[in-house]
Amino acid sequence: SRRTTKSIDGTSYTGWFTEDFTLAELRTLRAVERIPDIRPHNALYNGRYPVPTFDEYLALRARMSRELGREIGIYPEIKHSTYFAGIGLRVEPAFVAALDRHGLNRRGAPVFVQSFEVGNLKWLRERLQVPLVQLTDATGGPADLAARQVPRMWKELTTPAGLTEIARYADAIGPSKEQIVPLSQDGTSGPTTSLVGDAHTAGLLVHPYTFRNENAFVPAQLRRPGSASDFGDAFAEYSAIVDAGVDGVFSDNTDTAVAALRAN
Repeated sequence: SRRTTKSIDGTSYTGWFTEDFTLAELRTLRAVERIPDIRPHNALYNGRYPVPTFDEYLALRARMSRELGREIGIYPEIKHSTYFAGIGLRVEPAFVAALDRHGLNRRGAPVFVQSFEVGNLKWLRERLQVPLVQLTDATGGPADLAARQVPRMWKELTTPAGLTEIARYADAIGPSKEQIVPLSQDGTSGPTTSLVGDAHTAGLLVHPYTFRNENAFVPAQLRRPGSASDFGDAFAEYSAIVDAGVDGVFSDNTDTAVAALRAN
């Protein structure tokens, strides 16, 4: 009965939305694999885990740090900031309060905070002592700037001048991996761009997203015989991105990423 249509960041969606349910109702849901046709092995875990709250996530981080004898880092993303602010559910104050409660709003804390929007990162810059990451993409631009009728494209913001501007409020960029190693029309890798070097010149770290093992997600020349769900030569893709000089990566296959980065 709560199925509806809403406009979020300029795009119309029909379905069910978190803000229309209580936490108790959301807690009845269980996590499932998002793309089971491509990642069928993950579907083994369908229905086992509830949707965690951010506080539970932070408590898990602390417990795992104690059990493993080393501090585990977190890399939360604030999504759809402008949309939630527009319906009276601003995310950032609650987010800062959660980090404060768990002792993570301090210099040296193992935390990076990421967002595709600009205004919320500038607001957080005045209230957080941890690194902030401006996410970018190959197309489009920040939703909050578009909502204010001052649209700027990622292509402009990832020029040397744009990166210098980002460095005034963020510590890193999180570009799509195709912004560093673009894909040609046939899906194969093209020449590496200057983005990593330009970002480093501006004083920014570079953490591209998202690396995955399956054939469906690697460049065409690295796909191996089989289906879209079979593994391609992910190690070769990591090697190319490391050669470009990145400082870290987002990966859905952490074990592969760690092995690849250690090898390089």
